[in-house]
Amino acid sequence: MATASASASWEELTLKVKWSGNEYTVRVCCDDTVGELKRRICELTNVLPLRQKLLYPKLASKLSDDSLFLSQLPLNSSLKMTMIGTTEEDLLVDPVESPEILDDLELPKDEAVDIKDMEVNKQKLNRRIHQFNIELQNPCRQGKKLLVLDIDYTLFDHRSTAENPLQLMRPYLHEFLTSVYSEYDIMIWSATSMKWIKVKMEQLGVLGNPNYKITALLDHMAMITVQTSSRGVFDCKPLGLIWAKFPEFYNASNTIMFDDLRRNFVMNPQNGLTIKPFRKAHANRDSDQELVKLTQYLLAIAELDDLSNLDHNNWELFTEDNAKRRRHR
Repeated sequence: MATASASASWEELTLKVKWSGNEYTVRVCCDDTVGELKRRICELTNVLPLRQKLLYPKLASKLSDDSLFLSQLPLNSSLKMTMIGTTEEDLLVDPVESPEILDDLELPKDEAVDIKDMEVNKQKLNRRIHQFNIELQNPCRQGKKLLVLDIDYTLFDHRSTAENPLQLMRPYLHEFLTSVYSEYDIMIWSATSMKWIKVKMEQLGVLGNPNYKITALLDHMAMITVQTSSRGVFDCKPLGLIWAKFPEFYNASNTIMFDDLRRNFVMNPQNGLTIKPFRKAHANRDSDQELVKLTQYLLAIAELDDLSNLDHNNWELFTEDNAKRRRHR
């Protein structure tokens, strides 16, 4: 009998999950969270974590807490867990039911550094590297830097409604992607499902655009769960996954990630730039200039050998100083 406990946090746990008349074998580690368990179930069933309800003897209420570690639960491999949920094929809607994260992460600097160096997080990253396959949409290009982009509130206002999705697209998106493509390979990484990512990117005219190419798409299955002393447990996007898959092309010195949530690049704080969120598209569509200014920044730093030495928090000041230097040449 395999029982998860705090003293056996590194033990692999094998669970049986019943859903829609079928039985699935799910393997997780005891230092994983309930949220990670749901990701593994999603991999087998295509039922998104936010649509899953897990039933297990006397544990139903605890299994609704995605941040709870499996080592805290008396799970037993001899018992079967039941999952209730609907796949996107049966219910294709935007994943807006999940709680919106408005209060973003501001970690103490020493804790932010410690997170990426913690052995437990290194182990989680290594497991994700082995579990997740990045499917290239277009070949990586030698000598190009890498730009990793979020979707929700970065490229698209996913909470507002409109008859045409293009009305919710961030202004200057295609001009931005066209300009930076000369220096950067572009990957899209969203904390949603791959199906939703492809639908939205096709609706916005990003996939198959003649002026630029998207190198790869990554979804929530590529994320890992980390724990902090000040902000608890949450998911993030470890760039180390991409670097491990394509070491001959990308690394910490030539990669930058845009996201409206700092927590998403907590494993790589030196490579992340917190973008101003694009909300209330109808009211802000005519005034939002974020991608215009960020185009200038990306093209300016493309000349540098090492992006990880930059303080991306001061990107606007860097862009202004660079423009002044160019005018005085």
